[in-house]
Amino acid sequence: MVTFLYLKRFKALLRSFFIFKCIKHVDEMKGSNCHGSVIKNGKTGYGKQRYRCKKCKKSFLHDYTYMASKKDTNQWIIQLIKEGVGIRSIARLLFISPTTVLKRILEIAKQIQLPIIKYNQTYELDEMCTYLGKKTRRIWIVYALNRETKEVVSFNVGRRTYRTLRVVSDKLLLSSAKRIYTDKLKQYKTLIPKQIHKVKQYGINHIERMNLTLRTHIKRLNRRPICYTKHSQVLRAILAIYFWS
Repeated sequence: MVTFLYLKRFKALLRSFFIFKCIKHVDEMKGSNCHGSVIKNGKTGYGKQRYRCKKCKKSFLHDYTYMASKKDTNQWIIQLIKEGVGIRSIARLLFISPTTVLKRILEIAKQIQLPIIKYNQTYELDEMCTYLGKKTRRIWIVYALNRETKEVVSFNVGRRTYRTLRVVSDKLLLSSAKRIYTDKLKQYKTLIPKQIHKVKQYGINHIERMNLTLRTHIKRLNRRPICYTKHSQVLRAILAIYFWS
């Protein structure tokens, strides 16, 4: 009888030990903080054991074969984009598919929150040229830089027209901008009131330096690269990740 009780307690301790290991795995690999008990939940098509948390109902594996399923994959993608690594290079470094990299970039960009534009600030506004697919198909990146904090507050991608420029300039005007420095592009004279519009020598030094930084850090914006943008949606996503993630 005593032996049976000890055996029963031992089984209970052993069961709690494995549950603790599974909870620890959930905390580290899946980011769950529910601390619910974990049970087996069948197997995958390849015969791997699956587990499920009773409380949050999340299902997971103990070890993932495909590298894209790991928790820190998105963070690595963000870091590599900021270091000037191309899509296929990221895929080779992380051992995942280039298609998966593109999908993750779009997903990450959707989750990024737009920055809050402060009132009564001084901005520099400029545009930078690149292309889509072929060099004859030009596209422009228009963005605004806070002169004091050096932070990008807004950007837009499109042709060099009033419509593309207005998206950025209107946001600055809504924030009651104190000064807006631009180059001598004629469209700015119509879009920005004379009272706050300034065009002078060395007036946009900071954003011109930012243009060089963008061309250095983003592979598809380099001069004479073998990497180039095929879709403007991907370019928008990569810029949002670089500016605000």
